[in-house]
Amino acid sequence: MEIEKLSDVFKLLGDKMRLTILSLLKERDLCVYEIVEILQTSQPNVSQHMRKLKDGGLVKEDKKGQWVYYSLNINDKPFLQELFQHLPSQKEKVDAISCEQLDCCD
Repeated sequence: MEIEKLSDVFKLLGDKMRLTILSLLKERDLCVYEIVEILQTSQPNVSQHMRKLKDGGLVKEDKKGQWVYYSLNINDKPFLQELFQHLPSQKEKVDAISCEQLDCCD
């Protein structure tokens, strides 16, 4: 991987909100509304961060009807595997929320 591409990835990881989102997605795929609820922030704020992570190749989206689910896209980035092992677990937060509770996704 080129130095410039690595630098771009590390810039994305340097933001607390984006690193937290990646840590959440380490647990399972999530829709925007689940992320909004967990982080207690606005939907436009989360969507802006998701766009940057997607453009940077760190997440991918899967559309199911009108809903978009996000997941990690780091299999082609082995240098991130070690980092992700050190991210604090967000399992409790992720397990405490669901689309059914939020009445958002079909």
